[in-house]
Amino acid sequence: MVASDKLFHWLFQHQPDRILPLLPDLPADARGYRFSAPVLKEREYRLDGLFLPPPERPELPALILEAQMAADAGFLRRLYAETARLLQQEPGIERWRVVVLCPSRQLHFGDPAPVAEFVEQRVQWIELLSAAANPTAPALVQALALLLQSEQELPATSSAIRARVAGSSQAAEIDDVIAAILVARFNGRSIQELCAMGGITLDDFTQSVAYQEIFGRGEAQGEARGVALGEARGVALGEARGVALGQVQGEAKVTLRLLSRRCGPLSAEQESVIRSLPLERLEALAEALLDFEGMADLHAWLAANS
Repeated sequence: MVASDKLFHWLFQHQPDRILPLLPDLPADARGYRFSAPVLKEREYRLDGLFLPPPERPELPALILEAQMAADAGFLRRLYAETARLLQQEPGIERWRVVVLCPSRQLHFGDPAPVAEFVEQRVQWIELLSAAANPTAPALVQALALLLQSEQELPATSSAIRARVAGSSQAAEIDDVIAAILVARFNGRSIQELCAMGGITLDDFTQSVAYQEIFGRGEAQGEARGVALGEARGVALGEARGVALGQVQGEAKVTLRLLSRRCGPLSAEQESVIRSLPLERLEALAEALLDFEGMADLHAWLAANS
């Protein structure tokens, strides 16, 4: 199962220090990292994530994140090359390490011999399959391992993870992560199915940060509750319309927010045009805007796609 880049970006975007429980050898007070997903110049490689320590903690390493969920014979060479490009582009980075999230490092990632020193001394592996079988693994790592489990195993495993953190400060965070993983893996399933898979109530699911932000469904909360009632009454057509409307409204909201950050304030006319786009065009715009450098790129995209 290949995880969505959007999922991993969301996991760390608003809470960069979420990476710290996965790296127990860092100092206990290592906090305040800043997260980004920089585009590397030349061939426009985009890192899965870059964590920069706070300026007042120069002894902490920068953390370069790569999430690799499938075998890839070129992965190790590509990882080495992308890391080198980043270090060339960011001369201020002196202390650094690479963190790889993967099912298992035993997957075929290519011959390590050409980059052996780099892999042995600079790369830290977080293996989700072994974490899933380890009851002492951090709850976040166990939750991420849900990316690899069969649909039949999900309800029991999800419930066990949620029970482990129930009543703790992690409970809401783990609910968010589980909701994000379920939507990433089973996009298109009904909300009721997703709730059943994760052992999450409808209210908890629709109020999760993952549901409201990462996949652009914040506007759909009312429709989601209406869908649940309609389904109980056998109103299948109302469900389909409610879900579709919520997806479009939510995707538009998130896309407009990202465009404002990337390109600057949008005019009322631009907002109206974007809100009127069908879902597939909104999704295409959400992907394209990651490469926008300013308002001119948005003008060009709208001219070609409206």
